[in-house]
Amino acid sequence: MIRYLKSGMPPADAATGDAKVRVVVEEMLAAIGARGDAAVREYSERLDKWSPPSFRLSRAQIDACHAELTEQAIADIRFAQAQVRRFAEIQRAALQDVEVETLPGVILGHKNVPVSSVGCYVPGGKYPLVASAHMSVVTAKVAGVPRVIAAAPPFNGRPAPAIVVAMDIAGADEIYVLGGVQAVGAMALGTDTIAPVDMIVGPGNAYVAEAKRQLYGRVGIDLFAGPTETLVIADDTVDGELCAADLLGQAEHGPDSPAILLTTSEKLAHATMAEVERQLTILPTAGIAGQAWRDYGQVIVCDTDAEMVQVADGIASEHVQVMTRDPDYFLRNMRNYGALFLGPETNVSYGDKVIGTNHTLPTKKAARYTGGLWVGKFLKTCTYQRVLTPEASAMVGEVCSRLCALEGFMGHKEQADIRVRRYGQKS
Repeated sequence: MIRYLKSGMPPADAATGDAKVRVVVEEMLAAIGARGDAAVREYSERLDKWSPPSFRLSRAQIDACHAELTEQAIADIRFAQAQVRRFAEIQRAALQDVEVETLPGVILGHKNVPVSSVGCYVPGGKYPLVASAHMSVVTAKVAGVPRVIAAAPPFNGRPAPAIVVAMDIAGADEIYVLGGVQAVGAMALGTDTIAPVDMIVGPGNAYVAEAKRQLYGRVGIDLFAGPTETLVIADDTVDGELCAADLLGQAEHGPDSPAILLTTSEKLAHATMAEVERQLTILPTAGIAGQAWRDYGQVIVCDTDAEMVQVADGIASEHVQVMTRDPDYFLRNMRNYGALFLGPETNVSYGDKVIGTNHTLPTKKAARYTGGLWVGKFLKTCTYQRVLTPEASAMVGEVCSRLCALEGFMGHKEQADIRVRRYGQKS
């Protein structure tokens, strides 16, 4: 039996702001498409109080950002990027080109071709999200993308040094200090000073997410991303302090970030709720995390692990932290999740910042049909075919001709018939 000890805001209430966001973003993208750099600058001035001579950083400006960081900070950025790069390289090596003779004289194959250009958006409004530079720029470069540009908003009225350094070390070819819809729109649509890209990736607020949604089709995107989500699956092998820390650690992303405890222990459920309240009295980001927990937090008690799998697959959370006697049971049986974090020794923060898997993950139940950002997202699997002999062409052509006639496509039929006439058996 499934019991809700705490429920979050109804989905209908949570979606009330979507229509307003949609209209605002539509107007902004139309203006950027029509007026280019002028519109981008107007939005940057109004929304970010930021209007430098050039939004693109020079080599000297990038070097100045390096000089602001400690050696330890730079070493930590390099360490994190090494982990992301290593795993992305392993994933890339698993994606093989293929070529096979499927019939005598008929060759079919595919090649994995990198996208030509990618724009990577790195959020930096509330927090300078350095890790997002690793996840997008490093991964795109491992995929072989020739031109990777990156943009992040100003932080406290200036470029965020750590983000700029991370973008640079990751291999970004162009770095822009530009935020929100104006950054995404400029990269996707192009202006006089920013050549357009073929794909936009990276997380962001509701306006950035909506901009990506509206631009999808004109450019490719990684996925539709909403507020950060976390689901903690736990039993009586762990305690409320650990569960509360893992819930609040993700709730601090934003006031609309769902944080859910799913457990077979009612004792742990009550202990976790009490511990959340205690930790909110000392957590520096309690203003955000507390609102998220109040409005979107849930506590769900189940009778069995199988029941928890059923509930978890229905939630389809972005992050799923599993702390049970047998975490691998959930690895074997769960189908809908962005990323799994198995055992109390790991946690979502490791994945967010340093361990090497990508932290750009599906939200709002998109885990039902997609995984997160990875090296394969930057590759197009493109097929080709080659017919080696006249005999093979005539053999395939005879079947093709009949199938075209079945559909009424007479022009298609003639494409086959002309080859049957030329390459078929002469009587």
